[in-house]
Amino acid sequence: MYLSLSDRPAAPTIHDTAPSADTAKHGRVARVVVTLGIVSLLTDIASESVNAILPLYLTTVVGLSPVAFGFVDGLYQGVSALVRIAAGWAADRTGRPQPVALAGYGLSLVARVLLLGAHGFGSVSAVVSVDRIGKGIRTAPRDAMIAASSPPARLGRAFGVHRALDTVGATLGPLVAFAILWQIPDGFHTILVLSLGFALLGVTVLALFVPITTGSRPKLSRGARGRQGGTSEGADRLPTRRRGTSKSAGFRRLVVVVGVLGLLTVGDGFIYLTLLDTGGFAARWFPVLYVGTNLAYLSLAIPLGRLADRFGRTRVLLLGHLPLAGAYLCAATGSGTLAITVIALLLLGVFYAATDGVLPAVAGRLVPQEARTTGIATAQSAVAIARLLASTGFGVLWYAIGPRSAMLAVCVALLAAVPAGVLALRRTEPAA
Repeated sequence: MYLSLSDRPAAPTIHDTAPSADTAKHGRVARVVVTLGIVSLLTDIASESVNAILPLYLTTVVGLSPVAFGFVDGLYQGVSALVRIAAGWAADRTGRPQPVALAGYGLSLVARVLLLGAHGFGSVSAVVSVDRIGKGIRTAPRDAMIAASSPPARLGRAFGVHRALDTVGATLGPLVAFAILWQIPDGFHTILVLSLGFALLGVTVLALFVPITTGSRPKLSRGARGRQGGTSEGADRLPTRRRGTSKSAGFRRLVVVVGVLGLLTVGDGFIYLTLLDTGGFAARWFPVLYVGTNLAYLSLAIPLGRLADRFGRTRVLLLGHLPLAGAYLCAATGSGTLAITVIALLLLGVFYAATDGVLPAVAGRLVPQEARTTGIATAQSAVAIARLLASTGFGVLWYAIGPRSAMLAVCVALLAAVPAGVLALRRTEPAA
């Protein structure tokens, strides 16, 4: 996958993550992809067991208003953007994204410890910020390791496998929270302790089983370096510069489009609270809503990743926002029936399966290889900042016109934005 610095043969001395011929031929997913998926699985059990109870806890127990909850949810969605690009730059600069990712997972582990003593709006907001900063540090380096380990034609599948394992954890986390609260109605502290344990396991697996050199740039042999001197070096670099220039315009369009769509992506908690407002289920079932969404995501992550590889990743990424609009519509017009709730959860799962893993696959192919991590981080940062603004703004809109009217307004805006995004990115799909 590495771009050669010379047209003549040059043997890299490090190729830990370059996809092997056997992997490319038989379509296998690289071992590092599976290992990173297990790390995400454990980490998501830790984070989602807490996240599944947070909206209900903050609005009913702590008593936050919709505006205040929108602020906290905005932090959860977008504060990671503050460090994503810097973390991506650090990974590209050192050529070793594994230690950068490890630092991010470690910071989220510290947040789990701090959460044990957090009480009230201020302390919860601070801990959520620390946890999301950790996520911002780790996400792009982790995705860059996946991209570096996979054949270009199968990036969608590789990210689909990782996201499927990630979603297993995101599904088990709410189930753990639900089981504990079913047996211990005030068992919030127990959930936090278990969350800490799973986060520690995730950090341990990453530190012990993912090599430090994963995703590093190849070091050329002495003979290869010697062949790159003089005028040949300048001649060989010129095509790479031209390729980078041709890609940059498409990448900028991608960042703008996903940023606009991110402004119309409100947090899951708001959708679930709107469904709860219809009276279709008791409050104690609230964590199970996350399970329904994650099961749909888990079932569709790999198939939609394969579809993106064949049909076009950009198309799947953009059209994947239509199910989100459908989930908004169900929440806005639902009558409180179980069927409407289930349909909304399924549509939300389809949205995540079509977009979460596909975005880094698209962004990673629209920038030069040496800037892959920074490119992925930039695209993800645009989405994160947009979602921060979306959650905060939706909280105000909820307070002003009510949950159902606010949800319907965002639905209409999203339905108008998707076709515009398709037109803007119609020629952006990179060649596999």
